[in-house]
Amino acid sequence: MPSPPDYGALPLFPLELVLYPGSVLPLRIFELRYLDMVGRCHREGRPFGIVALTAGREVAQPAGPQEGGFAPEAFHFTGTLARIEQLSNPRPGLLEIWCRGEGRFRLHTVRRERNGLWVGMGDPLPQDPPMAVPSDLETLAYSLKAVLDRIDSEVRKQDATAEAPPHHLDDCGWVANRWAELLPLELEAKQRLLEIDSPLLRLELAADWLDRLQREAKRSGS
Repeated sequence: MPSPPDYGALPLFPLELVLYPGSVLPLRIFELRYLDMVGRCHREGRPFGIVALTAGREVAQPAGPQEGGFAPEAFHFTGTLARIEQLSNPRPGLLEIWCRGEGRFRLHTVRRERNGLWVGMGDPLPQDPPMAVPSDLETLAYSLKAVLDRIDSEVRKQDATAEAPPHHLDDCGWVANRWAELLPLELEAKQRLLEIDSPLLRLELAADWLDRLQREAKRSGS
């Protein structure tokens, strides 16, 4: 299972994005299936699973008049646990949450409940072992720091009390995941990066993507 056995079946939140371990994700929740799920997870201190959609939409669509129920949805079976760190209820029928990505998981089976919520069973995937950023890739850590410093500065302009999350620029997996979430890649490319067990290979591929994008930007600007 993606979590310890007492978590039971894992509630799933299919989205048009890929969540990486260590990422922070804000969500506005208004669908009944997710209001119930998020409220329950928050009360019980349980995570839910975020998986990337391959078919369907984030907001449930009704099926045709002949079929009834919900329109089909499909998603990748490798995803990331999300744990709620902040929750607010600005008005009835709306929850605003901040959640953080934890470990990755691989689903074996899924089922859809009557309210449209997906629930899955699976196994955890290996966590990234501590690994220093190799010397030939240290420039990625330096350039990532510059990007994150700019982001933190913009956040503080909006909220002077905001605290920047800790940076782990000496950790290969952490640097790889931050680049994977920041790079403007297609969803399938981001999913492929998530599914790579080796943090070093993930960082090397992120470096290749970054180099390719920079070369394309130079050509388009020349």
